Amino acid sequence: MTGPGHTCVNDPQGAVHSGSGNQFVVTNWLIGANERLVRAGATRLRVVQEYRRRLAQCFVPPRHYGKAAERLNNPGAVVLLNGPSGSGRRAAATMLLEGAAAPGSRIEELPLRWEEDSLDASVGDCYLLDLSGVSDSEYPEAQRSLMHYGAITEQSGARLVAVLPAGQEWMLDRALSPLVVQLERPRGRAVFARCLRVNRVPFEPEQLDTEVLARMFSTSPMRELARLADLVVRARDSHQYGNGFEAWCVGAVAAVTDASDAVVRQLRDHRGGLDRALLLTAAMTSGAAAEAVLSGALRLLEVLRHERDDTPRLAQTGLGEQLRALAISRDGDGWVSFAQLDYDSAVRRHFWQNFPDLRPAFRDWVGRCMELSELRGEDRMRLVARFAEQALATGRPDDLCVLARRWTHPDAGGKLRPEAAAVLELGLSHDQYGSHLRSRVYGWVTAGPLPEDLARVLTDVCQQVMAATHPEQAVVRLRHLAVRQAGAEAAAARAAVLTLARGNRFLFRRLAMRLVNAGLSSPRNADILLDLLDPTDLRIQPPWREFTLGWRVVMNAMAAEVWTPVVQRWLSALEQRRGGNRVLHALLLAAAGDDLLLNRLYVATRAWAGQSPPGPPQVSPTRCRFREEIAERFCREIDLVQGVDEAGPGPDPQCTTESI
Repeated sequence: MTGPGHTCVNDPQGAVHSGSGNQFVVTNWLIGANERLVRAGATRLRVVQEYRRRLAQCFVPPRHYGKAAERLNNPGAVVLLNGPSGSGRRAAATMLLEGAAAPGSRIEELPLRWEEDSLDASVGDCYLLDLSGVSDSEYPEAQRSLMHYGAITEQSGARLVAVLPAGQEWMLDRALSPLVVQLERPRGRAVFARCLRVNRVPFEPEQLDTEVLARMFSTSPMRELARLADLVVRARDSHQYGNGFEAWCVGAVAAVTDASDAVVRQLRDHRGGLDRALLLTAAMTSGAAAEAVLSGALRLLEVLRHERDDTPRLAQTGLGEQLRALAISRDGDGWVSFAQLDYDSAVRRHFWQNFPDLRPAFRDWVGRCMELSELRGEDRMRLVARFAEQALATGRPDDLCVLARRWTHPDAGGKLRPEAAAVLELGLSHDQYGSHLRSRVYGWVTAGPLPEDLARVLTDVCQQVMAATHPEQAVVRLRHLAVRQAGAEAAAARAAVLTLARGNRFLFRRLAMRLVNAGLSSPRNADILLDLLDPTDLRIQPPWREFTLGWRVVMNAMAAEVWTPVVQRWLSALEQRRGGNRVLHALLLAAAGDDLLLNRLYVATRAWAGQSPPGPPQVSPTRCRFREEIAERFCREIDLVQGVDEAGPGPDPQCTTESI
């Protein structure tokens, strides 16, 4: 399908997302004791990996998929997928790259527009470029980006799969035509059946032989068939829609095919402002307390400046009767819901689709609902997810940005940072508008200092959400935050970008070069670069070219007393058999040609050799001898670089120290 693919889950342990925008799963955002936003549960990377595993379980290859896979076998291959809307192009692209990628490697999605050298590919890297959502006016520029990406992919031996927009074949540049593979729609029945089997829904093949299902199998997009399977699972698990597949399927089909018409009929019978406000509020807060529904409805009428009913409240209809008249259920604990499966989704869609002039007001209303005391934290998160679903479905991704800015404004007092993080996560994770949200975030972090709460939210979102699928873009944004913010916010962004780069050679290389290019002109960049070069928390062998260039910048930009402790920590790492001789060679190359820097290296090495090594006293003599061997070897190499005779005495440490 042309959405995020369809997913079916075997032994689900939590919420399941099996559609393309009809269900949002919001990871809980909590404020820990250290007052930083942290995500509860799995990291975003694990969520992405689990999604792809689920996709593989119920993926049905479209026709000509094998042709695309064969082409992608070759390093440097570029494959362009075309096909009708809803035929599974993005899912096919993801599965093609999964099949071509090395075990444990990432599939990185590229931005639609070229951004800050956004592709530094190497052999074996896998990239996805989704152009399915671009308009006619955007397509020429998108093709230029595609050609740029394709050239780099071919030169580097990486692999690239691009999803082309449906129906725009006539606009495709002729030079790209040989790279196109035309996919055809997979069998809808096979997709639906596989989703059911993966979810362990018992059914007989002949139970799928209904007229309604046959029509859906032949015409519905794959995302709708995935949604239908998900609704069957929900009907089964709710124990409210019968005890067998036929009953579950009837409820699911009704939710897909009849719910919208049912909403139209209901609104035709309820034209009053309060009734409609109650209906929309109940759909947006389903699962919350009835009192929250009433408060939210009244707040909506205020935002819309709806004329108030002057009838005394005691003379008006009670809340319970109002809810019953709208077919809104209230259980024994007071939580509201709708009897018909997925009816709340149909209500939400109806209001956003049929009242386009009220969409800005709906956004402002959702923002103000966060103040309602009747809403619990989980209610607010569900409200955020449902709002984001509708805003994105109607092409209004900037509404998410508006609320994120409001919820992190100093006037909000930091209380709504989790909601701001959640709404940004939903936008960044969206297939069609994720690139737009990433561009908005980039604009924020490069514009100058941000409000403290917004900076903290962006730091967490970049590190934990964006980095899972767009790690280099996350590093770019975190570096800007670390440089442009102040105080605790700058420190948090700095820690986040270093955490990412210290565990990935590619990110280390990219961050190091950005810092090298800016290091001499910005003390903050030099400070971050020195932290990056520190072995203390490094989890990889650093890329030696960038490591050497980084040390050259640090040694020239900073006082010796600042970088000397880091050099000595590298010598200690060498003592523990970490790093090898390449560290010494890199340090020598960084200082080569500058006798003053070489003298400082010599002094730092001699001072380190004279320190007592850590550890039990009984092993200290051995450690001391090993330290002396390392120091002698390094100092001898420094002498050779300076042209000092190997047999002659080295520079006097005391004299050199005084010269510094």
